[in-house]
Amino acid sequence: MAEIIPAILSDSFKELEDKLSILSGHTALAHIDVSDATLTPRANWPYAGGSGEWEAIQKEERGFPYWEEMNFEAHLMVKSPEAIYQDWIRAGAERIVVQYEAFDTDEECSSFLLKYAEHFEGQDHLKVEVGLAVGLDTPISKVLDHVLECDFIHLMSIRELGAQGNEFEEGVFEKIAELRSSYPETIISIDGGVNLENAERLIEAGADRLVVGSYIWKAEQPLDALEDLVLETE
Repeated sequence: MAEIIPAILSDSFKELEDKLSILSGHTALAHIDVSDATLTPRANWPYAGGSGEWEAIQKEERGFPYWEEMNFEAHLMVKSPEAIYQDWIRAGAERIVVQYEAFDTDEECSSFLLKYAEHFEGQDHLKVEVGLAVGLDTPISKVLDHVLECDFIHLMSIRELGAQGNEFEEGVFEKIAELRSSYPETIISIDGGVNLENAERLIEAGADRLVVGSYIWKAEQPLDALEDLVLETE
Protein backbone atom coordinates (compact mmCIF):
# COMPACT_ATOMS: atom_id res chain seq x y z
CA MET A 1 0.00 0.00 0.00
CA ALA A 2 1.30 3.46 -0.90
CA GLU A 3 1.73 6.17 1.70
CA ILE A 4 -0.59 9.16 1.24
CA ILE A 5 1.00 12.34 2.59
CA PRO A 6 -1.01 15.57 2.84
CA ALA A 7 1.00 18.61 1.74
CA ILE A 8 0.78 22.07 3.27
CA LEU A 9 1.98 25.22 1.49
CA SER A 10 1.27 28.01 3.98
CA ASP A 11 1.57 31.77 3.74
CA SER A 12 1.48 32.19 7.51
CA PHE A 13 2.02 30.27 10.70
CA LYS A 14 -1.70 30.47 11.42
CA GLU A 15 -2.53 28.79 8.11
CA LEU A 16 -0.01 26.06 8.85
CA GLU A 17 -1.41 25.56 12.35
CA ASP A 18 -5.01 25.53 11.12
CA LYS A 19 -4.34 22.90 8.46
CA LEU A 20 -2.35 20.73 10.82
CA SER A 21 -5.25 20.92 13.28
CA ILE A 22 -7.53 19.48 10.58
CA LEU A 23 -5.09 16.65 9.86
CA SER A 24 -4.36 15.84 13.49
CA GLY A 25 -5.52 12.31 14.27
CA HIS A 26 -6.10 11.52 10.60
CA THR A 27 -2.58 11.17 9.21
CA ALA A 28 0.73 9.95 10.57
CA LEU A 29 2.79 12.47 8.61
CA ALA A 30 2.37 15.83 6.84
CA HIS A 31 4.52 17.34 4.09
CA ILE A 32 5.54 20.95 4.77
CA ASP A 33 6.61 23.02 1.75
CA VAL A 34 9.33 25.55 2.53
CA SER A 35 10.31 28.17 -0.05
CA ASP A 36 12.52 31.27 0.13
CA ALA A 37 11.76 32.35 -3.48
CA THR A 38 15.20 31.39 -4.81
CA LEU A 39 13.87 28.31 -6.66
CA THR A 40 10.22 29.34 -6.74
CA PRO A 41 8.24 32.41 -7.82
CA ARG A 42 7.39 33.36 -4.25
CA ALA A 43 8.30 32.68 -0.66
CA ASN A 44 6.07 31.10 1.97
CA TRP A 45 6.22 30.63 5.73
CA PRO A 46 8.60 31.01 7.51
CA TYR A 47 10.18 33.24 4.83
CA ALA A 48 6.90 35.10 4.35
CA GLY A 49 3.93 35.78 6.58
CA GLY A 50 6.01 36.51 9.66
CA SER A 51 8.90 34.55 11.17
CA GLY A 52 8.36 35.21 14.86
CA GLU A 53 6.80 31.82 15.48
CA TRP A 54 9.68 30.07 13.71
CA GLU A 55 12.19 31.94 15.85
CA ALA A 56 10.29 30.82 18.95
CA ILE A 57 10.42 27.21 17.75
CA GLN A 58 14.16 27.50 17.11
CA LYS A 59 14.72 28.88 20.60
CA GLU A 60 12.60 26.01 21.96
CA GLU A 61 10.15 28.51 23.40
CA ARG A 62 7.36 26.58 21.69
CA GLY A 63 6.99 23.29 19.82
CA PHE A 64 6.13 22.76 16.18
CA PRO A 65 2.32 22.60 15.81
CA TYR A 66 0.88 19.18 16.64
CA TRP A 67 4.29 17.53 16.78
CA GLU A 68 2.99 15.18 19.47
CA GLU A 69 0.17 13.95 17.21
CA MET A 70 1.99 13.51 13.89
CA ASN A 71 5.36 13.58 12.19
CA PHE A 72 6.28 15.71 9.21
CA GLU A 73 8.69 16.00 6.32
CA ALA A 74 10.13 19.36 5.28
CA HIS A 75 10.53 20.02 1.54
CA LEU A 76 13.28 22.63 1.41
CA MET A 77 12.84 24.46 -1.90
CA VAL A 78 15.75 26.75 -1.11
CA LYS A 79 19.09 27.49 -2.72
CA SER A 80 21.21 26.63 0.32
CA PRO A 81 19.62 23.67 2.13
CA GLU A 82 22.84 23.05 4.05
CA ALA A 83 22.21 26.29 5.95
CA ILE A 84 18.79 25.34 7.32
CA TYR A 85 18.22 21.58 7.28
CA GLN A 86 19.41 21.13 10.86
CA ASP A 87 16.89 23.76 11.99
CA TRP A 88 14.08 21.62 10.60
CA ILE A 89 15.49 18.47 12.16
CA ARG A 90 15.57 20.22 15.53
CA ALA A 91 11.96 21.27 14.93
CA GLY A 92 11.09 17.58 14.64
CA ALA A 93 11.19 16.70 10.95
CA GLU A 94 11.24 12.95 10.32
CA ARG A 95 12.29 13.48 6.70
CA ILE A 96 14.11 16.23 4.85
CA VAL A 97 13.66 16.77 1.09
CA VAL A 98 16.10 18.93 -0.89
CA GLN A 99 15.92 19.99 -4.54
CA TYR A 100 18.51 18.68 -6.97
CA GLU A 101 18.22 22.01 -8.77
CA ALA A 102 19.46 23.83 -5.64
CA PHE A 103 22.99 22.64 -6.35
CA ASP A 104 25.15 24.22 -9.04
CA THR A 105 27.05 20.98 -9.73
CA ASP A 106 26.68 17.26 -9.14
CA GLU A 107 29.73 17.45 -6.92
CA GLU A 108 27.93 19.92 -4.66
CA CYS A 109 24.90 17.64 -4.53
CA SER A 110 27.00 14.62 -3.59
CA SER A 111 28.94 16.63 -1.03
CA PHE A 112 25.73 17.71 0.69
CA LEU A 113 24.25 14.20 0.76
CA LEU A 114 27.49 12.66 2.06
CA LYS A 115 27.83 15.29 4.79
CA TYR A 116 24.19 14.73 5.68
CA ALA A 117 24.91 11.02 6.16
CA GLU A 118 27.96 11.83 8.26
CA HIS A 119 25.73 13.93 10.53
CA PHE A 120 24.05 10.70 11.70
CA GLU A 121 27.05 8.38 11.56
CA GLY A 122 26.87 5.95 14.47
CA GLN A 123 23.43 7.26 15.47
CA ASP A 124 21.05 5.16 13.41
CA HIS A 125 18.33 5.54 16.03
CA LEU A 126 18.34 9.29 15.35
CA LYS A 127 18.52 9.03 11.55
CA VAL A 128 16.32 11.46 9.66
CA GLU A 129 15.64 10.38 6.08
CA VAL A 130 16.82 12.63 3.26
CA GLY A 131 15.13 12.68 -0.13
CA LEU A 132 16.36 14.23 -3.35
CA ALA A 133 13.60 16.09 -5.22
CA VAL A 134 13.80 16.29 -9.00
CA GLY A 135 12.07 19.03 -10.97
CA LEU A 136 9.84 18.00 -13.85
CA ASP A 137 12.19 19.38 -16.51
CA THR A 138 15.30 17.72 -15.07
CA PRO A 139 16.07 14.41 -16.86
CA ILE A 140 16.13 11.48 -14.48
CA SER A 141 19.51 10.47 -15.92
CA LYS A 142 21.06 13.46 -14.16
CA VAL A 143 20.23 12.13 -10.69
CA LEU A 144 20.89 8.41 -11.10
CA ASP A 145 24.37 8.79 -9.60
CA HIS A 146 22.80 10.20 -6.43
CA VAL A 147 20.17 7.53 -5.79
CA LEU A 148 22.36 5.54 -3.42
CA GLU A 149 23.45 8.71 -1.63
CA CYS A 150 19.93 9.44 -0.32
CA ASP A 151 17.00 7.56 1.19
CA PHE A 152 14.41 8.26 -1.50
CA ILE A 153 13.80 10.13 -4.74
CA HIS A 154 11.05 12.74 -4.77
CA LEU A 155 9.70 13.31 -8.30
CA MET A 156 7.85 16.55 -8.99
CA SER A 157 4.82 15.97 -11.21
CA ILE A 158 3.90 19.61 -11.78
CA ARG A 159 6.01 22.11 -13.70
CA GLU A 160 6.16 24.95 -11.19
CA LEU A 161 7.92 24.49 -7.86
CA GLY A 162 6.30 25.99 -4.81
CA ALA A 163 2.77 25.88 -6.18
CA GLN A 164 -0.41 23.94 -5.49
CA GLY A 165 -3.26 23.42 -7.92
CA ASN A 166 -1.15 23.14 -11.06
CA GLU A 167 -1.90 20.55 -13.73
CA PHE A 168 -0.52 17.05 -13.28
CA GLU A 169 2.11 16.25 -15.93
CA GLU A 170 1.96 12.79 -17.50
CA GLY A 171 5.70 12.89 -18.23
CA VAL A 172 6.38 11.78 -14.67
CA PHE A 173 5.35 8.23 -15.59
CA GLU A 174 8.36 7.92 -17.89
CA LYS A 175 10.60 9.10 -15.06
CA ILE A 176 9.13 6.55 -12.66
CA ALA A 177 9.72 3.77 -15.19
CA GLU A 178 13.32 4.80 -15.83
CA LEU A 179 14.11 5.16 -12.15
CA ARG A 180 12.42 1.89 -11.22
CA SER A 181 14.28 0.09 -14.02
CA SER A 182 17.67 1.40 -12.87
CA TYR A 183 17.07 1.09 -9.12
CA PRO A 184 14.23 -1.38 -8.42
CA GLU A 185 14.51 -1.00 -4.62
CA THR A 186 14.61 2.77 -4.28
CA ILE A 187 11.68 4.54 -2.64
CA ILE A 188 9.86 6.86 -5.06
CA SER A 189 7.74 9.77 -3.87
CA ILE A 190 5.47 11.74 -6.25
CA ASP A 191 4.56 15.36 -5.55
CA GLY A 192 2.14 17.56 -7.49
CA GLY A 193 -1.29 17.26 -9.05
CA VAL A 194 -2.03 13.92 -7.42
CA ASN A 195 -5.75 13.16 -7.24
CA LEU A 196 -8.27 10.33 -7.21
CA GLU A 197 -7.99 9.90 -10.98
CA ASN A 198 -4.23 9.34 -11.19
CA ALA A 199 -3.29 7.94 -7.76
CA GLU A 200 -3.84 4.29 -8.62
CA ARG A 201 -1.99 4.65 -11.93
CA LEU A 202 0.98 6.17 -10.12
CA ILE A 203 1.13 3.29 -7.67
CA GLU A 204 0.85 0.73 -10.45
CA ALA A 205 3.71 2.53 -12.21
CA GLY A 206 5.93 2.14 -9.14
CA ALA A 207 5.31 5.05 -6.78
CA ASP A 208 5.61 4.32 -3.04
CA ARG A 209 4.51 7.68 -1.64
CA LEU A 210 2.00 10.23 -2.95
CA VAL A 211 2.20 13.81 -1.70
CA VAL A 212 -1.20 15.48 -2.10
CA GLY A 213 -2.01 19.17 -1.67
CA SER A 214 -4.72 20.93 -3.66
CA TYR A 215 -6.91 17.84 -4.07
CA ILE A 216 -7.32 17.81 -0.30
CA TRP A 217 -7.41 21.52 0.49
CA LYS A 218 -9.71 22.56 -2.36
CA ALA A 219 -12.27 19.95 -1.37
CA GLU A 220 -15.36 21.02 0.57
CA GLN A 221 -14.44 18.37 3.13
CA PRO A 222 -10.64 17.94 3.18
CA LEU A 223 -10.73 14.87 5.42
CA ASP A 224 -13.21 13.14 3.10
CA ALA A 225 -10.87 13.77 0.17
CA LEU A 226 -7.95 12.36 2.16
CA GLU A 227 -9.95 9.30 3.15
CA ASP A 228 -11.04 8.70 -0.45
CA LEU A 229 -7.40 8.67 -1.56
CA VAL A 230 -6.37 6.31 1.23
CA LEU A 231 -9.20 3.91 0.38
CA GLU A 232 -8.40 4.12 -3.35
CA THR A 233 -4.78 3.14 -2.77
CA GLU A 234 -5.23 0.37 -0.21
